Amino acid sequence: MDFDPWSPEFVADPHPAYARLRAAGRAHWYGPTRQWLIPHHEDVSALLRDRRLGRTYTHRFTHEEFGRPAPDAAHEPFHTLNDHGLLDLEGADHTRIRRLVSQAFTPRTVERLAPTVRRLAAGLVGGLVADGGGDLLARVAEPLPVAVIAEMLGVPDDDEERARLRPWSADICGMFELNPSEETARRAVRASVEFSGYLRELIARRRKDPGEDLISGLLGVAERGDGERGDGERGGAALTEQEMISTCVLLLNAGHEATVNTAVNGTWTLLRHGVRPDPGPRALATAVEELLRYDTPLQMFERWVLDDIELGDVVIPRGAEVALLFGSANRDPARFGPTADRLDLTRADNPHVSFGAGIHYCLGAPLARLELTALFGELLRQAPGLRLAAEPVWKPGYVIRGFEELLVEV
Repeated sequence: MDFDPWSPEFVADPHPAYARLRAAGRAHWYGPTRQWLIPHHEDVSALLRDRRLGRTYTHRFTHEEFGRPAPDAAHEPFHTLNDHGLLDLEGADHTRIRRLVSQAFTPRTVERLAPTVRRLAAGLVGGLVADGGGDLLARVAEPLPVAVIAEMLGVPDDDEERARLRPWSADICGMFELNPSEETARRAVRASVEFSGYLRELIARRRKDPGEDLISGLLGVAERGDGERGDGERGGAALTEQEMISTCVLLLNAGHEATVNTAVNGTWTLLRHGVRPDPGPRALATAVEELLRYDTPLQMFERWVLDDIELGDVVIPRGAEVALLFGSANRDPARFGPTADRLDLTRADNPHVSFGAGIHYCLGAPLARLELTALFGELLRQAPGLRLAAEPVWKPGYVIRGFEELLVEV
């Protein structure tokens, strides 16, 4: 098997290996990570919705019952932060928290942010153009979603901690790569402690002086006790402080990683192919969906098998872990036809899985789409002659796949 997520050559272009995986079957055991690789769109899409799988298993089993070791006690701050967020909750807790967060993170929230997103995108691209170019990743792609999330959470403009949001997020997200090192774990633990402490202070400020931000909205939901608790009763403190903290961290991590990598990888894809999207709103929105599909920002999504499942002639037992290969699913000819490997900015039938599916479908997908259309729209308007200044180098990570930098000239 030539699936090798630690190989720079594989990270640079995993699609030939994906094609061979799809041709060879529906499920493949991969010893180095002790996972079953799932490469087909139909299976990935179905398993994302299958309740026999879960992001966690602790709502049904102890570690011993599931045949897994307990997490390292030294990593506890990371696991406390991660395990109370929507992405890694299942069952009644996930239902309760998603319903409560949805009451604060509404379509109106995204709509209210639209002018800010467009203003920030215009300013960032304008600065890049004024300088004749630079690193698109550091100058535009990273600052935009981080600033938007900071605005949404109510992090003050002049707060020096705003500059630390991206490093905190990067250190925490390092734990989502395959077989993270102990040094990666130490950085994630440190970032978890620091970020959680900062958010506790911010929450305390918002309790005394609420505003129009998401944290104030979450506090209002928690104090009203809306929705059902896990025991089926209504009322009470339905959202704990730890759940609020974990929700805010998840919104930053998930809310900017996809945007950053789609913006950078997508720009590289457009320049490499020598094509430009139609700048009209509907056409640009269609092009963004194709860029999300063609160069998927999150290549893999992991799930635990809670009850035995069958894929063809393979039985995957309870206690196993599956790796759903988003990048492979999004290039599967069985779903996208003979043009699956072709960039088609007008592709209308585009059921990519880049934002997931089922109960864990990305809550921030509308915001990511808003940011991406604003960013690409400004690049088309202000920098029509954009070109690569140097061939980019891929980061070593595979799960969250992106470049070290993207140097461009205007």
